[in-house]
Amino acid sequence: MSSSFKYRNGLGNSAAYQVSGIPFATGSLSVPTSSAEPIRIQFPKVTSWFTVVNRSNQHVRVGFSANGVKGDNYITIHEENHPTNNSFNLKVTEIYLLSNGTATTNDVDVIAGLTTIDVESIANNWSGSAGVG
Repeated sequence: MSSSFKYRNGLGNSAAYQVSGIPFATGSLSVPTSSAEPIRIQFPKVTSWFTVVNRSNQHVRVGFSANGVKGDNYITIHEENHPTNNSFNLKVTEIYLLSNGTATTNDVDVIAGLTTIDVESIANNWSGSAGVG
């Protein structure tokens, strides 16, 4: 029997998504105004899900590329929403955040459940894909 084959988790491995996620949390992020460069949150592993909690009084854009949140490919998180309304079951390696207005920055928390899948499994975090930017 060959010893050169090593089994690894991959994007299509359903078991990696069925188990509880490895916790990831970062809080009190200061998200810049829409005229600035977006903040980039890099996850150490591919996510099974993530939640964005907007603790400010202004909408926040969430996207999967810098061009997406600066353009038209983003999700809007409304001000002071309940966290469960902002949970996404998506496999990503990073997200980008940008305030929807030009007046003030926003305070945001990000929580995620990570898989054991290496980030190299997703090239460019889907950047360039339709709807991502």
